[in-house]
Amino acid sequence: MAREGEEEEVVLLSFWSSPFALRAKIALAEKGVRHEIREENLSDKSHLLLRMNPVHKKIPVLIHNGKPVCESSLIVQYIDEVWNQESPLLPSDPYERAQVRFWVDLVDKKVYMAARTVWFIKGEHEDGAKEELMEVLKLLESELGEKAYFGGDRLGYLDVSFFPYYLSIHQLENTVESRLGGEMEANLPKLEGWMKRCMLRESVSSVLPDLNKLSDYIRQLRKKRLDEQA
Repeated sequence: MAREGEEEEVVLLSFWSSPFALRAKIALAEKGVRHEIREENLSDKSHLLLRMNPVHKKIPVLIHNGKPVCESSLIVQYIDEVWNQESPLLPSDPYERAQVRFWVDLVDKKVYMAARTVWFIKGEHEDGAKEELMEVLKLLESELGEKAYFGGDRLGYLDVSFFPYYLSIHQLENTVESRLGGEMEANLPKLEGWMKRCMLRESVSSVLPDLNKLSDYIRQLRKKRLDEQA
């Protein structure tokens, strides 16, 4: 933390379309943390990024008073712990906190990887990945239940962590031919409503990328990935 009377320096190294960076942006906005966003060129990474994340050399990186925090889930937890006076994201109860971390771990391991396979890989693994993706999304729908957010009546750690992935999957589904056969809107009404509620929050809407630009980028990225496999 900065010394008393000193202004804290908070910088986020980001890439505009990254769902991982979006997690950090939402958390910072939800907490009302003053910060600077520096967009990276991932084909020509800055010396600052390479110095602050020498292991993975990836965004996002949160730089707080000159010290880096890497990996999006850790960044969100760090933001919650440091700026803990406003809008807590993690529950105070240790058991409830462990349960939320369990679901975020599931999102990172299952949702992200299955979605990548469905959208960017052709071949024998595609059908299995579709089933796995819909299965885990239905589990998350069940976990949401009748709550407005996974965090209850306010945004929580799971909301912040899962929303960028779900938004990306949704954009993919509406950008090219329906890979999931329209199952999201038909079979995930609670998650669809949750996504819309999230998008209406100022902490989310204020940091969302241009969705038309995102759709174009996703379309081009998918074509490039599939062409590489041809």
